Amino acid sequence: MKFGFGSTPEKNGMPHIERISPTAAIPGGEVTVYGSGFTSRNGGRPLVRFGDLEAALSLCSSNRLITRVPEGATSNTIQVVNAQHESQPFPVSLALQIADNLHPVANPVIDSLGNIYVTFSGPRGQRVPVSLYKITPNYAVKPYVTSLINPTGLAVGPRGELFVSCRHDGTIHRVAPSGQSEQWVEGMGIATGLAFDRAGNLFVGDRSGTIFKISPSREIFVFATLEPSVAAYHLAFHPGGELYVSGPTTSSYDRVYRIAQGGDVHVFYRGLGRPQGMAFDRDANLYLAASYAGRRGIVRISPQGHAEHVLSGSALVGLALTPTGRAILAANSALFTLDWNIRGLPLVG
Repeated sequence: MKFGFGSTPEKNGMPHIERISPTAAIPGGEVTVYGSGFTSRNGGRPLVRFGDLEAALSLCSSNRLITRVPEGATSNTIQVVNAQHESQPFPVSLALQIADNLHPVANPVIDSLGNIYVTFSGPRGQRVPVSLYKITPNYAVKPYVTSLINPTGLAVGPRGELFVSCRHDGTIHRVAPSGQSEQWVEGMGIATGLAFDRAGNLFVGDRSGTIFKISPSREIFVFATLEPSVAAYHLAFHPGGELYVSGPTTSSYDRVYRIAQGGDVHVFYRGLGRPQGMAFDRDANLYLAASYAGRRGIVRISPQGHAEHVLSGSALVGLALTPTGRAILAANSALFTLDWNIRGLPLVG
């Protein structure tokens, strides 16, 4: 569309979207819309639509809006509508819910066949009817494990076996393809995050302050010690082999640690609120469920330490990234899938 001399979309009452931040969200997440001409000439409030669904506004001005993604939104476009006109459709990446009535407290995991595993962790010390669910590649949700109390961290081992930590009693369990679980090791304190290295060693985060290393033959070593977490440690291996650890403390300015292969601990990034589950993409960018600059969702931190809020969602606790550009996002009671232009590391198992 062309405008004559001295004319702009705003002067013609035409709302125009220049950009949105972040560019992805789950339902309930807040998105900031930047542009011009959002309010009508008499100052009337505009409408924001995700597809055909109207969204609530928490801030409104002529060039900036803050809006919340409505429940049930599936369209990957956003529009601003004022009393005279509507803006062009602008692309936005919205996640779709694939399961609910869950209770994950860390990352979901995906095996090499595309099956997703997620916990129902439950209140401390309480046994729940189903402690672990398996979600097939076509998103059929199936009860998988029923015998664990407070399952917390998940990891798929080099041979495709699923491992689960239980913070209730400090045990690690190995789960067979049939869903039968067996205790693999005990004495891991308040066992939370899990991650395997390339050699098949399992690393366990005891939130009271220890990172354990367990060899394939079940020899246990203290790998590193950190400041205790009030909730959990979350672990992920960098493509180069270093272990990264997040965990909320009593501070509102939490750190992400980088631990060298010899066990030396360094602060990789400082300044997140309640950092939880995390994953790397193939370019070594780190993605975390955390708050950054007062906004909750997924934060991307580049290898150089630059942080950016890239996905909005107030209840997110973890994520998994696939090599094909799909993300599985865990909120505190539901699971979402998102086609995202972010490619994760190769799946194991």
